[in-house]
Amino acid sequence: MALTIAGSDSGGGAGVVADLKTFEAHGVWGTCALVAVTAQNTLGVQGFDALSPELVRRQIDSVVTDIGVDAAKTGMLASATLVSAVAAAVRDFGVPNLVVDPVFVSKHGDTLLADDAVGALRAELLPLATVVTPNLPEAAALVGFEIDGRPAMEEAARALSGHGAKVVLVKGGHLGGDESPDLLLAAGGDPVWLESRRIEGRHTHGTGCVLSAAIAAELARGMEPADACVAAKRFIDHAIAAGVTLGGGIGPVNPGWERAV
Repeated sequence: MALTIAGSDSGGGAGVVADLKTFEAHGVWGTCALVAVTAQNTLGVQGFDALSPELVRRQIDSVVTDIGVDAAKTGMLASATLVSAVAAAVRDFGVPNLVVDPVFVSKHGDTLLADDAVGALRAELLPLATVVTPNLPEAAALVGFEIDGRPAMEEAARALSGHGAKVVLVKGGHLGGDESPDLLLAAGGDPVWLESRRIEGRHTHGTGCVLSAAIAAELARGMEPADACVAAKRFIDHAIAAGVTLGGGIGPVNPGWERAV
């Protein structure tokens, strides 16, 4: 069983909706604790309302105490108060194998995390993370310096590991060029570069959600964290290549790519 703690996407391409599709694609039963409801499509986020911290905690409580959780992931958490509530629930209910996807902005550039929540995420959630999966802007905000190349990615990964995350996966998609390397660092280990060619196509909405959900699904199935990151990178490469043409903007990646072939 895998639990997603995140926001909705009314367009179906990201957030809880994409996470549940990804869990299903991995043969894992998916549950959810909804943190926020967005009005969203391929053109952007038109608005959102966050749920109360009390209701978010009750959702996690309901799932953990009855159905159980083998792994969980976080996505959009919206505010410092909600970050703190989720961190407390993860600690109090003993949620295992936590994947933290630090969602700051949407694919379209819409802000999904308040500025004052970054410190809470760094101080309260990262120490609980089995895996953290920031892209370059997210990693830069968390560590406090610009990341413009591979040496800075390695420095950022070590800094994030120092905040308590057991495994750090710094995504290099924002580097530009023909390559899209990700950096994998397990606590106490050496950096490992996961190399791949950049996949052509504009339908990349939900990439980070699907990647982190795939990691959580593999953890729920018993895979080791570093191996789960490698497997998830292969999965997201296929999902991007199978991106779905929807609406008039950036379409979603396809977590059901195996059935679509």
